[in-house]
Amino acid sequence: MKPTDINNPDYFHKVVDCQWACPAHTPVPQYIRAIAAGQYADAYMINWRANVFPGILGRVCDRPCEPACRRGRVDKEPVAICRLKRVAADFKDDVHDRLPQAPAQKNGKRIACVGAGPASLTVARDLAVLGYEVTVFDNGKSAGGMMRSQIPKFRLPDSVIDEECDYVFGLGVTSRQERWVDSLRGLLAEDWDAVFVGTGAPRGRDADVPGRQEAAAHIHIGIEWLANVAFGHVDGISPRVIVLGGGNTAMDCCRSARRLGGTDVKVVVRSGFDEMKASPWEKEDAMHEGIPIHNFLVPKAFVHDDGKLRGVSFEKVRAEYDAKGRRNLVPTGEPDVLMECDEVLVAIGQENSFSWIERDIGVEFDKWGMPVLDAKTFQSTLPRVFFGGDASFGPKNIITAVAQGHEAAISIDNFCRGKEVAQRVIPPVNLVSQKMGIHEWSYDNQVSEDARKKVPMKPLEFALADIKLELELGFDPRLAYAEAERCLNCDVQTVFAPKLCIECDACVDICPTECITFTANGEEGDLRGRLKAPARNANQALYVSPELKTDRVMVKDENVCLHCGMCAERCPTGAWDMQAFYYEIAHAGAEVPKR
Repeated sequence: MKPTDINNPDYFHKVVDCQWACPAHTPVPQYIRAIAAGQYADAYMINWRANVFPGILGRVCDRPCEPACRRGRVDKEPVAICRLKRVAADFKDDVHDRLPQAPAQKNGKRIACVGAGPASLTVARDLAVLGYEVTVFDNGKSAGGMMRSQIPKFRLPDSVIDEECDYVFGLGVTSRQERWVDSLRGLLAEDWDAVFVGTGAPRGRDADVPGRQEAAAHIHIGIEWLANVAFGHVDGISPRVIVLGGGNTAMDCCRSARRLGGTDVKVVVRSGFDEMKASPWEKEDAMHEGIPIHNFLVPKAFVHDDGKLRGVSFEKVRAEYDAKGRRNLVPTGEPDVLMECDEVLVAIGQENSFSWIERDIGVEFDKWGMPVLDAKTFQSTLPRVFFGGDASFGPKNIITAVAQGHEAAISIDNFCRGKEVAQRVIPPVNLVSQKMGIHEWSYDNQVSEDARKKVPMKPLEFALADIKLELELGFDPRLAYAEAERCLNCDVQTVFAPKLCIECDACVDICPTECITFTANGEEGDLRGRLKAPARNANQALYVSPELKTDRVMVKDENVCLHCGMCAERCPTGAWDMQAFYYEIAHAGAEVPKR
């Protein structure tokens, strides 16, 4: 293998599994160390710069970082990264004096953001500090988009949304709430320099099966029902409820129904339990609240008596896979199942709605009714119109919407400044030695053996009685410290200096996971099998040195390294050093360095 190029910013970035997995590339270990040190405001601002909504995401993020967490590979469970983010938000001091200020002198460019969800607010935040006049249009009374209308208050209180939206508007962004934009042509006629569309995926899919129209009074579209609950238009439900769907919206529907009077609430899904789109913890929370999940059942008909719903008839299916691994659901031939109910909540997916965008103004749409966009820049076929969040490539999640908002803001800034829209700045990267003494580091390299801490919750009997009562209490400082200590500091890299190595193999002997090997070079597949502990995760690169004096190479399996620093402590020549890797995504306004 060729020697590893550690000057490539992606190499060590990928070793920081949590940050690499986060769409917004939040510097996770950095803010966790700040939490362990009790520096909550610092931890909050590290988050805020990357993901804009630490308090919101600390409660409801889809947590792509946690399945990637190295701790989950060497221990049973990953670090509670998401809930530690909430700790930073809960215990920070006032951060207003830490927020950037919009320049008093504007740059003369006007930007319209349609929709006040996470993507639009990210665009607004990133551009306002550069001197743009940004106006956010939204048809709701308060900003937040689907974060406010579709996520139940027992998971995400309004006060948290208000606080973090206000930070954005405090930068001089103009809020035009309760302003329905019904024509993109009309908006463009107002001479905006660019328009960002962040209207989400506001339309829920329906279940088109027999009986749907006749029993319509008792069948509700999930996201519409959640919005009606959020805004106080619905405050109760019948005792027997069936929720159709296996995503996070279905979990929010069933748990909300339990709090509004549903005593017999069931979730019915056409796929298997493991194939459900809902996050594992969302399914666990639903089942903890006494809600069963029934799998491999496809709705055939809404059974009713002259419009009065009696139940839903389901066909039993099983999964079969073809040679390419594609799944097909085929009937088992068993008798249909009738589940009795009084009301049904349909949560089987969401769709976009662009009826307000005229089809003759230059914005092209594909055969699925989605805008034709550049996947990197989020620019549409009408150059001054950009999309992001669920409005761009379909429903995802909040953190993805934030990441797309950052990218769209860079594109809009480039467009307005007459630059190449696709131009991107390589994110700044820095490696800093953590050595303080012979065997002393500026980070806590002791590997905690503690199990993952459970987030305290309110007693279920109280939580189910009040749909606005936040269920999770969050970590207190003591639990937060203990959980933060479980972090393996994956951003503190083991950096090898081959010219200093005397090949004594002391590092090999001391390594607790046997991730270091000195051996003859070879092709990657061959090398992976010859290491002291075979490197089986091909998704994580090997760290390979140039040839050493004995014609061997040092090979390190980054996949199982604990970043404990024992190799550097044991090395008699200082060939190993522990160096903190700092990686921060580029934001709008960053300049390409001159060569």
